[in-house]
Amino acid sequence: MRYLQFLTYLLLSLTLTACNESNKVDRTDWDDTFYFGVIPIESEQRTIERYQRFVDYLSETLGRKVELVVPEDYAGVINGLAEKKLHFALLGPKSYVEASKKANTMTAVRVVHPDGQDSYKGVIITKSDSNLKNIADLQEKTWVFTDPNSTSGFLIPSVYFAAEAQIVPETYFSQIGFSGNHEKSILMVKNGEIDAASTNNIDLERDSGRSWVLEDFNIIWASQEIPHDMIAYRQDLPASFKQALTDAALNYKDKQGLNDMHILKFTPSKDEDYNFVRQLVVFKENMKK
Repeated sequence: MRYLQFLTYLLLSLTLTACNESNKVDRTDWDDTFYFGVIPIESEQRTIERYQRFVDYLSETLGRKVELVVPEDYAGVINGLAEKKLHFALLGPKSYVEASKKANTMTAVRVVHPDGQDSYKGVIITKSDSNLKNIADLQEKTWVFTDPNSTSGFLIPSVYFAAEAQIVPETYFSQIGFSGNHEKSILMVKNGEIDAASTNNIDLERDSGRSWVLEDFNIIWASQEIPHDMIAYRQDLPASFKQALTDAALNYKDKQGLNDMHILKFTPSKDEDYNFVRQLVVFKENMKK
């Protein structure tokens, strides 16, 4: 009995210590509400379902209301940061590179996939029963990118087409376009609306078993590893808030919330982790000259 009482006392002490440490944070120059943007890789409703538990946790941990914002496209998140309508955001690598230039953002933490990887691969998919097994099979077929600010949905395949496959999408495919998000691209291929699309292994696996199964697709090409999505904040925010946000994300342990987001945890990240993506952006920009 005394042992149980000691354990109860110890747990209570640790909880009070954590609360006291949290209360020591100087919030005098913090906003009353912080707006958290998420790039729209799927429908707005599905995004809200995935991130609501994490947003509620941030509100409680930070001691300020946190509101989730899901713009219509990737540019909406970047512009929201630049216009100071958003305080921090979950960004893909290319979106982060663009936001770091346009909105002076800095990465705080990076996503770790459930298999323990903090990177992912861009992939090109076709429907499994289409007999489209390689890039050569796609000539005169229909193609869809996701968004101009998507890493795996646009940047990676564009560089691949130019540097390795040596094809010009506008003339190689019979039709090209943008779907708006990865979920739409994947479903368009599954439903036979488009012949091929660029996406990534994470988003392909994320909803497997719900809206599709992996056996619905051929993966006809995969890129090298790409550093994973991250949470980035505006650098003009109070230092105490930036540190508190980083600590909150790193200490997020809610299994249901992590499972909803299809991640294992957050891990520290640095700006230079994304220099590889910056090099790809420069290469893509030079292609236009």
